[in-house]
Amino acid sequence: MTDLIYFDSSNPHCKFPFGSVEQGEEITFRIFAKDGVFVYGVELQVYEDGMDIPYVFAMAFNCKRGDECEYTAKVNINKVGLYWYKFVFKTESGDFVKDKGGEGYQLTVYDKNYVTPDWIKGGVIYHIFVDRFNRGKDSGAVFDKKGVLKQWGDEVTIVDSDGVFRANDFYGGNFQGIIDKLPYLKKLGVTLLYLSPIFKSASNHRYDTGDYERLDELLGNEEKFAELISKARDNGMGIMLDGVFNHTGADSRYFNKFNTYPELGAYQSKESPYYDWYDFYRYPDEYHCWWGITVTPTVSQRARSFRDMIVKEGGIIDKWTSMGVKGWRLDVVDELREDFVKDIRTAVKRNDENNLLIGEVWEDASNKIAYSYRRHYFQGQELDGVMNYPFKEAVLNYALGGKACEFEKTVMTVVENYPKQSLDVTMNLIDSHDTARALSVLSGVDMSGTDKEFRRDFRLDEDGYAAAKRRLILASALQFTLPGVPSVFYGDEQGVEGYEDPLCRRTLDWNHIDGELLAHYISLGKIRKEYADILCGDTYFEHSEGLLILCRRKGKRIIKTVVNNGDCVKQFHCANVKKELLSNATVCKDVIDIAPQSAAIFLLRQQ
Repeated sequence: MTDLIYFDSSNPHCKFPFGSVEQGEEITFRIFAKDGVFVYGVELQVYEDGMDIPYVFAMAFNCKRGDECEYTAKVNINKVGLYWYKFVFKTESGDFVKDKGGEGYQLTVYDKNYVTPDWIKGGVIYHIFVDRFNRGKDSGAVFDKKGVLKQWGDEVTIVDSDGVFRANDFYGGNFQGIIDKLPYLKKLGVTLLYLSPIFKSASNHRYDTGDYERLDELLGNEEKFAELISKARDNGMGIMLDGVFNHTGADSRYFNKFNTYPELGAYQSKESPYYDWYDFYRYPDEYHCWWGITVTPTVSQRARSFRDMIVKEGGIIDKWTSMGVKGWRLDVVDELREDFVKDIRTAVKRNDENNLLIGEVWEDASNKIAYSYRRHYFQGQELDGVMNYPFKEAVLNYALGGKACEFEKTVMTVVENYPKQSLDVTMNLIDSHDTARALSVLSGVDMSGTDKEFRRDFRLDEDGYAAAKRRLILASALQFTLPGVPSVFYGDEQGVEGYEDPLCRRTLDWNHIDGELLAHYISLGKIRKEYADILCGDTYFEHSEGLLILCRRKGKRIIKTVVNNGDCVKQFHCANVKKELLSNATVCKDVIDIAPQSAAIFLLRQQ
């Protein structure tokens, strides 16, 4: 029976419009049955997520073409939400269900007023782990830590002498260091600087916030931060901060486990104004903390005063956004209550609707379930976009020899499930502070069975580095032309290696830069700027043996990213190529050789 019935949710002739829809928008469904199926009636059944009783729509017989009958239904869904649908054929042999591999087809319905900031679309994000990017001369940046200030370029500490990892080795990267490199970042085409946490903290990563109202003294003072915001703006860049609102530091003014702060912390006394921010199992030493890590006690979902401090008028988000911050990235957003996320959105947008709100989500964010609850991020009152980890895995897997069909499947699933306005502002990363460096992953070296000390000391030899770089160039060409905004982790454009945290967080060696790789990223940045409109257009794939062909289209203008992840030359057949954008070379032939382990980005002539 399956062979006799055809429906493809990605085919606009079967479902129009493609993908997610605005509430109240008319949707046309068409399904086709070949001769041999004796159909008495067809139903479209639409289930609101979490509901067992469907909305039922009768599908009308529309016409017959050859041996194929077409059935049609036009549907309007006025309630925002996540839906699933399937088709039920009434036949002489009983009911037959057409669904997606035993599950319903997904339909995302978003608020008709849902908009996301246009200024970031077609841009480039650069992700800076501030302590390790660059150290500038600033007398206002002061080292006042329980730890060690190392020389720039020293190896990172993976464990202290007592066997504990405290993340308290510092290198002094600061705001002035970023200011000094703004011309460099401008050459890369960067439009948004995403900074790892900058608030006062005991650690080098600063995800254990000590005081949301104060900048970490090692980075510089508020005056220097304001200078960074201003000078970045002058160079066409906004600043996005890391909002860590699920947990604080144990060494904080709020918890104050180590008596660092003058205020009475929750750990010190039940009379502390912050006591009800935390959940204690056995006071004071046993408490709920993020993933069992005692230096990061989790903030209770019931802590209304904490939430007010973050989102109320004049609160933490207002304080820093009013200085000119253009965006916030929410750490572990799936651990925050949805009403808190909505309040954060209101605060972020309070002074400027064009401010950006991104969430850390590692899966498909349109249907994610976390802690047994369905999460809603794209219905209009929550996030603008997310960190696009599904694309990350797809890019790296393909670059390492994966199948083009699997890459296409992953990409088009996200394209179909996300509202277009969300898709256009997703962060397309291929690595981050939480993962191994893309270059190291793309080396293909098997690190299973090795210890962290071995991985710390390991460096690719000349041949291994060359192979990994070829794959990185290939991967980044996809990263920069997929729907969404590419996010470059600091140093990827320089050829930085490194495995898991903290090995992916080394200082940059500004005296030894891979010039070829840097030039490639500069070219990618220019393509993003010049062809932003096309790269915010439609997405589709073409098929050719041995090649992956990613197509972006805006009206009659088309860009095709053609990638060969194999070991031999493949031919790309196209009669209307105007030029290859990475090399900026004019193309005057219809058959183009694509070298092994390489990518080309073609601009087509308008027809």
